[in-house]
Amino acid sequence: MNNRALKVTMKLKTQRLQLRTITMDDIENIHNLNSQPKVANFSINDVPENIEETRKEVRPYVQSQHDTPRKNYSFSINLLDTDEFIGLGGISLLSDKFKMGEIYYKLLPTFWNKGYATEVSKCLIKLGFEELSLHRIEAGTNTDNYASVKVLEKSGMQREGLRRKIVPMNGKWNDGYLYAIIEDDYRKSIKTLANT
Repeated sequence: MNNRALKVTMKLKTQRLQLRTITMDDIENIHNLNSQPKVANFSINDVPENIEETRKEVRPYVQSQHDTPRKNYSFSINLLDTDEFIGLGGISLLSDKFKMGEIYYKLLPTFWNKGYATEVSKCLIKLGFEELSLHRIEAGTNTDNYASVKVLEKSGMQREGLRRKIVPMNGKWNDGYLYAIIEDDYRKSIKTLANT
């Protein structure tokens, strides 16, 4: 299935989570997430000054859901059993010719170190390969973000290199790692799991 055939509103499920397409009704939750100092420490976005700033940032993502071809899939992450909002995740399509995408995720600090980010990452990778027919999926992380490094590696991604002074955070440029997984790696891991 190519990305033109996917629905505007999507719901994805993992063992413990539901990812659903963001709407403008999610603004308060997104604003709260982006206003967390611990989250901002590892985000390229600054803490928003007010909810209007968050609204302006989110609106293009919501509007892009109607683009053809669609380039952006942004999801609210909620606990499956209670529907409690715990974060955001998404995948952006970078190149039609090279069939590449990039994933991201960020969670409220209360939900760190519980395996949720790995569930989200694996879910987004599955979406990219199985529904969006991508060949390669990338993710970047600050070199100091050890938790995110673990998440990406647990998700089957490989570190491909160091990108010097690429991440603008907290008023300075930071180094970042580039991680990636290609469809062959993904298919092999699925086959291995099926045989165990």
